Amino acid sequence: MEDREVLSKMNYPIYANVLMSVVSYFLTVRLIPKFRDMFIKGNLYGIDMNKKDGGKVPEALGVVTGCVFLITMFLFIPVPFTDYIFKNADFPHNEFVEMLAALLSICCMLLLGFADDVLDLRWRHKLLLPTIASLPLLMVYYVNFNSTLIIVPKPLRPWFGLSVDLWLLYYVYMGMLAVFCTNAINILAGVNGLEVGQSLVIAASISIFNLVELSGNVWKAHQFSLYFMLPYMATSLALFKHNWYPSQVFVGDTFCYLSGMTFAVVGILGHFSKTILLFFIPQIINFLYSIPQLFHLVPCPRHRLPRYNKETDKLDISVTVFKKSELNVLAKLCLWVFRTLKIVSWKEDKTGLVTCNNLTLINFILYMIGPTSEPSLTIILILIQIMSSVLAFMIRYPLASVFYDI
Repeated sequence: MEDREVLSKMNYPIYANVLMSVVSYFLTVRLIPKFRDMFIKGNLYGIDMNKKDGGKVPEALGVVTGCVFLITMFLFIPVPFTDYIFKNADFPHNEFVEMLAALLSICCMLLLGFADDVLDLRWRHKLLLPTIASLPLLMVYYVNFNSTLIIVPKPLRPWFGLSVDLWLLYYVYMGMLAVFCTNAINILAGVNGLEVGQSLVIAASISIFNLVELSGNVWKAHQFSLYFMLPYMATSLALFKHNWYPSQVFVGDTFCYLSGMTFAVVGILGHFSKTILLFFIPQIINFLYSIPQLFHLVPCPRHRLPRYNKETDKLDISVTVFKKSELNVLAKLCLWVFRTLKIVSWKEDKTGLVTCNNLTLINFILYMIGPTSEPSLTIILILIQIMSSVLAFMIRYPLASVFYDI
């Protein structure tokens, strides 16, 4: 009987959250078209360079989904605590503060993301802003948990023991996680529906992981994660409907920042900050592949999106051109590795002028399969995200049992 009561208390807020998420989906679907003309009049628009007509498309519509998501979460705040309120029980102030800190960090990134879309901030600001926005999370984590122990894999235990206390390094890691999540989605972009599509797959993967872990000892942490993931997926699905090819709206950096910080929030406060990286496998690959250009070892143009061919109505690799003699030793080493692995298009003339593809996962896929239509390319990239999530679950459960005592 007690188990049933606990299960009922555990499920009630989730049922309420599902209902509110459904409402937020239909509200967002209706709101986005109403804001399109308003954004264009305010000069918040872009030109879709992968279309023949290349008309004006409103930019930064992620702010609409972000606002609906936050309003839904604000209205949801009392729901998990109604039992404590009506029964005058000891109020769980630590859980309440966690939710407020999470919403504060997400709200900060929504504001900063919109500022980036309007003001076009520099890259150094894009690294600094998520770090600042993650500080409330880290403070709450320190006050409520302050657990910085990690379990050492079995093969390494003879040297390091059963566990290692990383102390300050663990907080540095969590801060860097917030920076990575917000920017990783942003740099894997450039075709209609990709930013929202990959984010939806990541959110769905996190939700499945939370549902599996609800029966475990730390079910409250995973329930907390679901509170955020369900309305996030609902509002993002509404945005995906308008952002899918041919895109009626662009999501902007606002959506990428919002998504990344939401994932970082649930990962840090849900106590699975290491597991969440498994759902970012394509983003990690894209980041590693992009390092020579991100760190300006190789010339990096402002836009690295694929090149559109008007005659075939297909996308092909976009390229960067540079003198081989102007590269430093580290750049030459990176490109030599890429060429040896045959993962880069490389053309060099007699004068040492090199033409190679821009170093993104999107261009790499086009390099492997050849010119492709935009919707087909987006589908391929989303399928890669889905297969990566399947791999992540294999690593998290069957493979982890080999290295850890689970």
